[in-house]
Amino acid sequence: MKSPETRSPETVSIEAVAFDMDGLLLNTEDLYEEVTKALLAKRGKVFKEEVRRRMIGLPAPKAYQVLIESELLEETWEQLHEETELVFEGLLEERLETMPGVREIFEAIDRKGLPRCVATSSTKGFAHKALAKVGILQQLDFVVTAEEVTRGKPYPDIYVEAAKRMQKPIERMLVLEDSETGTKAGVSAGAYVISVPNRHTSNGIFHGAKWIAESLNDDRIFQLLK
Repeated sequence: MKSPETRSPETVSIEAVAFDMDGLLLNTEDLYEEVTKALLAKRGKVFKEEVRRRMIGLPAPKAYQVLIESELLEETWEQLHEETELVFEGLLEERLETMPGVREIFEAIDRKGLPRCVATSSTKGFAHKALAKVGILQQLDFVVTAEEVTRGKPYPDIYVEAAKRMQKPIERMLVLEDSETGTKAGVSAGAYVISVPNRHTSNGIFHGAKWIAESLNDDRIFQLLK
């Protein structure tokens, strides 16, 4: 993992929080990896690490297009998405979980009374379903997805929209992201970005992040939320 900074810089007064979803709040990156491996295995192919990294954080159409082009698949992204969702549905029922620190960070946000949202590259239907299943949806002011903005991550549009809806200055909005793609989006938007990589994203380059945390339980995040 390449970090622009190892210690937290001078902090600002945080007035809103925007979370990524996959791999940050939920363990869905683990599940997506498993499903995509199965999808390709049916076609006699292997899910390459380099391809997986390129897909992380992208809106569904772009992520599937990376897969189609790299593996010379004949299906459209819509067909692959439909096939994936059928398998994914079963995994959600059995294995969907929150990532470490989720409960604690929402408690800290509640204590400070901050507006909060999820800004995700996943589809709105899936995001609402998954977040509701683990009890997070009702703790959010709203969910904004790539379907609702002109350009998905790594462009800044989704975080600009998040700050606009929360009616807070974007430079005082804390963005928590696990991927290089999402970090670029938050930094480009001018938000206060902290990167929280997981095993899928730890080799990313997180330029512009204020610091890199090992999990949402990082004490420096809680200091920001006091």
